[in-house]
Amino acid sequence: MRFEGKVAVVTGAAGGIGEAYARALAAEGASVVVADLSERGQEVADDIKGLYVRTDVSDPESVQAMADAATERFGGIDHLVNNAAIFGTMKLDFLFTVDWDYYKKFMAVNMDGALLCARACHPSMQERGGGAIVNQSSTAAWQYSGFYGLAKVGVNGLTQQLAHELGSMNIRVNAIAPGPIDTEANRTVVPGNMSQKIVRDKMALKRMGTPEDLVGMCLFLLSSDAAWITGQIFNVDGGEVFRS
Repeated sequence: MRFEGKVAVVTGAAGGIGEAYARALAAEGASVVVADLSERGQEVADDIKGLYVRTDVSDPESVQAMADAATERFGGIDHLVNNAAIFGTMKLDFLFTVDWDYYKKFMAVNMDGALLCARACHPSMQERGGGAIVNQSSTAAWQYSGFYGLAKVGVNGLTQQLAHELGSMNIRVNAIAPGPIDTEANRTVVPGNMSQKIVRDKMALKRMGTPEDLVGMCLFLLSSDAAWITGQIFNVDGGEVFRS
């Protein structure tokens, strides 16, 4: 029960990886805010006795309302997991041809959303003596992945910059970079034969990951076990990408 008495906000927690994070945090004692646009978030929140707040992470007012609701219901915020992203409905296109309005919306959710949530949540975290933020990156940051990869490069940079800006408040900021994860969203975007090729040609461990493969790292980084770790990006990817 590492998180007993703690309050955690998980964005994009109505399904997939975010739901796995939310359920794992609740199982270890946290009060969890399920922040998502999907109404299924209410079902997840009910199951874990948490709070569902309909949240658009690209909208500053929506994000602030979420942080206010979390503080009103649970008394404050200790942890933030920035998992929300446009992925399952992502339009595949090139950087030089993607519709500009779609590109701006995509980046507003997939990169700027993490910053907006950190801005809204950190005052409560500071008031409670500090906390931890985990951003969701991807191995796409080190491979050609168009504007999706670009957004994840931005998440990595944001992680490092926020770690310095928030360190004096005793707020740690790290990121997880998953490899291919077998979720409904991934199956929608990546054809099965392509996923099989990635596993065969690129993965040291010859299988797709699961949301549960990521949970251990997320909980570790949020916990006091990682008290002197900040500004780092951790690959949890089955050996897809080797970084020096």
